[in-house]
Amino acid sequence: MNDRQNLLLDWLSAVLPSAPQRIAPASSDASFRRYFRVWYDGQTRIAMDAPPDKEDCRPFVAIARALRGLGLNAPEVQAADLDRGLLLLTDLGDRQYLAELDESSAPGLYADALEALARLQIGGDPGSALLPPYDAELLHREMELFRDWFLGRQLGLSLNEGEHHALDRAFALLAANALEQPRVWVHRDYHSRNLMVTEPDNPGVLDFQDAVIGAVTYDLVSLLRDCYIAWPRERVEGWALAHRAKLRAEGMSGLEDEDQYLRWFDLMGVQRHLKATGIFARLNLRDGKPGYLRDIPRTLSYVLSVAERYPDLRALRELLLAHRIERWEPAS
Repeated sequence: MNDRQNLLLDWLSAVLPSAPQRIAPASSDASFRRYFRVWYDGQTRIAMDAPPDKEDCRPFVAIARALRGLGLNAPEVQAADLDRGLLLLTDLGDRQYLAELDESSAPGLYADALEALARLQIGGDPGSALLPPYDAELLHREMELFRDWFLGRQLGLSLNEGEHHALDRAFALLAANALEQPRVWVHRDYHSRNLMVTEPDNPGVLDFQDAVIGAVTYDLVSLLRDCYIAWPRERVEGWALAHRAKLRAEGMSGLEDEDQYLRWFDLMGVQRHLKATGIFARLNLRDGKPGYLRDIPRTLSYVLSVAERYPDLRALRELLLAHRIERWEPAS
């Protein structure tokens, strides 16, 4: 048992009404945070261990409170030692959306997830100082992960000057697309691994500490063009347009043009999927988590599919095809 585990056990013994009867890992995470399910007195709670030299718990606590105030089913923080990076949270269970989604369950589960997303987007004040802006610098920094970690380090490619220019032009287009959209609260990882099936108040919403003020289609494309599960394009666009109609009915302006909205949605997905591909490579190479490599082919298939339909992404698509990205698979 290491020092962090001893610290967590001592802290739990102090903040719980009785000693923990059992503690077990609750989930894996693509960060330095660790989550444990704690049993005591016939109840369960989630303990979060976030080493303060690597993670800051304060955004999690503040945003959890804000999301609950908007009516979302986010965990309640019941105890906290922010200086040592320890939180005690209510338990939203272990029924992850990803494991429960299938042809029969998808309509209901996505209806609930989209309803919760609408509450976030309509209820969150885009002028709030709580969340930082999803600005051009951050959008570009995220896309550079694709150039650096996937193309450069994972694949070992040395791009020529023309290929670097093609990436630069694509990145500029994708950032501009994001910045011209209506601004809302953005969860930033609103997908099937961070949504829990809960009764009542479905879904439970996790992993929101990196929330920002950003593009209205960002969370929507995270959910509907999920890196971990794919649905037919026609169904995805139907869900996306129904969500647009709901936002308009609730009074959101700037969504009048359906074709523009779908372009926003498509290009926002390309930005996100380039970022995600870079992150998956980084998780493998830097953090020793190769499991995420399995999700890269699905993620890149979205990029290639969208790029085929938009002439201003033709150079990006040609770059990827020139290096046979569509055939890439992680080594078994």
